[in-house]
Amino acid sequence: MNKKKTILLSLGILLLGAGLTALIFMTEPEAERTGATKETAMLVEVTQVERTDHRPTIVATGTVQPSKNVVLSSQVSGQIVRQYRDFAPGGFVKEGELLLQIDPADYRNTLELRKSDLQQAEAQLEIEQGRQDVARKGYELVDEELGEMNEGLVLRQPQLNSVKAQVEAAEAAVNQARVNLQRTQIRAPFDAHILSRNVNQGSQVNAGDNLGRIVGTDEYWVEVNVPLSNLRWLSFSDEEGVSGSKVKIRDRKAWADGDYREGELYKLIGALQNQTRLARVLVSIPDPLANENDTLPTLIINAFVEAEIEAERIQDVIRLNRDFVREGETVWVMEDKKLQIREVDILFEDARFAYIRSGLQEGDRVVKTNLATITEGAPLRLEPDTTSQESTAARTVTPAQHKKGGLL
Repeated sequence: MNKKKTILLSLGILLLGAGLTALIFMTEPEAERTGATKETAMLVEVTQVERTDHRPTIVATGTVQPSKNVVLSSQVSGQIVRQYRDFAPGGFVKEGELLLQIDPADYRNTLELRKSDLQQAEAQLEIEQGRQDVARKGYELVDEELGEMNEGLVLRQPQLNSVKAQVEAAEAAVNQARVNLQRTQIRAPFDAHILSRNVNQGSQVNAGDNLGRIVGTDEYWVEVNVPLSNLRWLSFSDEEGVSGSKVKIRDRKAWADGDYREGELYKLIGALQNQTRLARVLVSIPDPLANENDTLPTLIINAFVEAEIEAERIQDVIRLNRDFVREGETVWVMEDKKLQIREVDILFEDARFAYIRSGLQEGDRVVKTNLATITEGAPLRLEPDTTSQESTAARTVTPAQHKKGGLL
């Protein structure tokens, strides 16, 4: 075989191989993928509700005020000759304790003068009574009947009445002088905390001058603003000894976490707050400065505090977190694995809960989860559904499987 024939044979073999290879690739079956479908429901969390009685808590804010607030003033004029050490801003004094002493010399002298005038008037009364006895005896000796008016003149009855009036006036003058002398001593009208002092020893004061400000220490008030709709659930103390609603006072900024003071609702102020139009109520806090129990926090006048008021008991309602009450006072309920939208009648709401009178039943499962799609009857599920069957399993057919399984 010559060289030319060898080359032609080799080219022919190569062309035949290339043709066979192209034929194989052109006739090879392609792998196919079928899509898988899975029916799913929205995954949610639920809470089961129950119908029972509850006592709600109304949370409001208020300001601390003194229940006794007095501006001390003098009823007499004079110079302050003595100032007692406890009469200073921040000091504490007991009822009846002496705070200031006005110079009593002039008032003591006036009292002695008035006593002297009284003694003179009493002496005149004795003299006139003696004269009346003499006149009575002379009248009896005359043995003559006179008219009632003439008899009074003969017996010196007008003179006697005049002297008695002078004695009474002298007694009143003595009493007034004694009172003025007592008023030179400025005493605490009750157990008090001194907030301010406006005079010092040596100051000259006149009647009516402002000497300082004191507040009582036995009780403070907290003025709290609450919505008008909440008033029917509150009770106030009265003169018959009935206690008002219990209240816990917290000062979030000044006190440690968990610290609070207890009190009760005292009075409803008969006027609304000007700007917010809320009702104003007073909470009574006994021993606000913790004098009887030093483990309690102390209240400060004008402090801004939080009040938790225990409302009256609400019977036969469902208490639900306010976050689970949806727009339009509706609640989402899971029933038979489907979403139901229920309209509810809310009797009362506090800071955390809504108290529902109707629209929900005992044992209903309320949806807690926020849903993107809200449709009545939408399918719901509580746990991931691992048993859902695929309509067609995803699979890939390879040429080898095609040959082994006889698939065409």
